[in-house]
Amino acid sequence: METELVSRIRYGGEGATRMTERKSPTAVLREGPRALSDAQVREIEDSSLEQVLNVDIDDVIEYVHKDLRSLPDFTTLYRKYLKQRWDVYDLDFSQDKIDWQEKMTEEERQSFIAVASGFHHGERQVEIELPVFMIGASEEEKLHIAAQIEDEARHTVFFDRFYREVVGLKGDDIMDILDASFPWVSETFVAPFGLLAYQADELRLHPYDERARVRYGTNYFLWIEGVLALSVMKVTLSYARWRGFLPAYYTGFTATCRDESRHVQGGMRYLQDAVRKDPTMIKEIHDTLRTILSVSGVVSRRIYYEPLGWTDDEVRAPSQQGTPTGSMAHWSG
Repeated sequence: METELVSRIRYGGEGATRMTERKSPTAVLREGPRALSDAQVREIEDSSLEQVLNVDIDDVIEYVHKDLRSLPDFTTLYRKYLKQRWDVYDLDFSQDKIDWQEKMTEEERQSFIAVASGFHHGERQVEIELPVFMIGASEEEKLHIAAQIEDEARHTVFFDRFYREVVGLKGDDIMDILDASFPWVSETFVAPFGLLAYQADELRLHPYDERARVRYGTNYFLWIEGVLALSVMKVTLSYARWRGFLPAYYTGFTATCRDESRHVQGGMRYLQDAVRKDPTMIKEIHDTLRTILSVSGVVSRRIYYEPLGWTDDEVRAPSQQGTPTGSMAHWSG
């Protein structure tokens, strides 16, 4: 029999859910370096889907970076996946629909969907393109990548449900909803994902080319997962926490962020091993990052973050301590 708390979280209702402590979206920028206690780490790792509602997203993002200098092996990451799997169909978006339609302003809705749409499309693209990276992987890494592909499929369904049931986009299938949300996708996402499609084609032709794999891994694991994805999570989830809105979105996307911790750590483990095996691979990483920064520099329309409690400068503020790019100096040691 469900507990009262589980029932409230799952089935919603006005005032029924309790989200994590409300604070401003940008509070983390003023709090200084974060150090997670063992209890906080256990809460993040062991929380059920229902309990994730009360986990602070800033703690989860810090958790993503926690082990970058002492990366777990792929079997350990696979075991974490088995513990942390969640059912996307356990989420009830009824309160989110009320919040979206009756409590959020039009400016908030437009800003939110403009930020979230890149993630909507990113999950689906990785779901279909990550398998080519698996071909040249070790057997242990294949376990981790197979689990990650299942994660990406779940995240795709999560966004499909959110756009259908909350935003109100119409369509007969998943591709219809993707097509409907595409007008909100910005060049910030089009450029690296366009490059990723090219890199995936290169791997289809040469799946054991280690330099091609490093280029793909740099773009996907280091940039898309380690920079872009975490930025989207921080902006939309800190807004939901601040306003006390969208409890199912907060729950599912925070669980998604926990999944991403395994993806980022696995990707960084792969790149670290590649550089240690052949130190010249660091040039492939640097050259790929220069390409990404170059193709991402053109912007034809601005995304307005202010309705979500952020300014452009705050969104761009680097958090170098513990980030994937900030840890690269340690890889060749």
